[in-house]
Amino acid sequence: MTPAAGTTPRTTLVRTKAELRTHRAALRGSVALVPTMGALHDGHLALVARARELCDHVILSDFVNPLQFGPGEDYEAYPRDLEADLAAVDGLVDLVFAPSVEEMYPVLPPTVSVTAGAAGTILEGAARPGHFDGVVTVVTKLLQLTTPDVAVFGRKDAQQLAIIQALVADLDLPVRIEPVEIQREPSGLARSSRNVYLSDAGRERALVLSRTLAAARAAAPSNAALRAVLHDALQRAEIDWAYALALDPATLEEIDAAHRGEVLVTLVGRIEGVRLLDAAVVVVTEA
Repeated sequence: MTPAAGTTPRTTLVRTKAELRTHRAALRGSVALVPTMGALHDGHLALVARARELCDHVILSDFVNPLQFGPGEDYEAYPRDLEADLAAVDGLVDLVFAPSVEEMYPVLPPTVSVTAGAAGTILEGAARPGHFDGVVTVVTKLLQLTTPDVAVFGRKDAQQLAIIQALVADLDLPVRIEPVEIQREPSGLARSSRNVYLSDAGRERALVLSRTLAAARAAAPSNAALRAVLHDALQRAEIDWAYALALDPATLEEIDAAHRGEVLVTLVGRIEGVRLLDAAVVVVTEA
């Protein structure tokens, strides 16, 4: 549900778990959670817009989670601007939960945490060991703290979305996960907080990701043509590819020649030291 015409919710910043619980208890009606690491852009605002369509109230979390960063990654340099984030969502969400690390994790690393299982050790999990354990731990905490009816996530981080869907199903968490399509810049580049690290030339080079996805969509419904598009992209090496894969969305395993049905095309590469992701779901119906 959306607020009545002419009304907007009052946005309140809360910094502690105790404050969050107090304000959450006062909300009447359905509640959506939009988990973020801040540095909000139009992609995040699309998640907020979808949340407002679905529920009476929206809580946005703004927290750079140290558990999902490994040694040598960009945790300290990750963009943070809470003032700008608050301005971006003022009047669009009821609560912004922006805790300190010490508030979120009184003991670091936590004595008890959540693991992502085998799905968290492949693809991005292989490149970033422990990353998805950190993701599912913080998501579990946020879901427990906010008790939402719906939690909204973007499709760009396709492996993350699949793992969070499995988390909710496996642990019987009473929340519905709502995926939202990838939001893009006018050039076609998928919106990401890390895009700020790219030069103009880097942004231009990064368009190989969206061009490859467009070619993959055009190749479907042919299984062979789709896989050929991804093979050719890797051979051209226009960027420093980590992988360009066609996966079964349910298992995150590479499809074979016999696969029919939905296929998750997931692309990851580095440009100017920045790891960029893009993804799309296509349907294969023929060899």
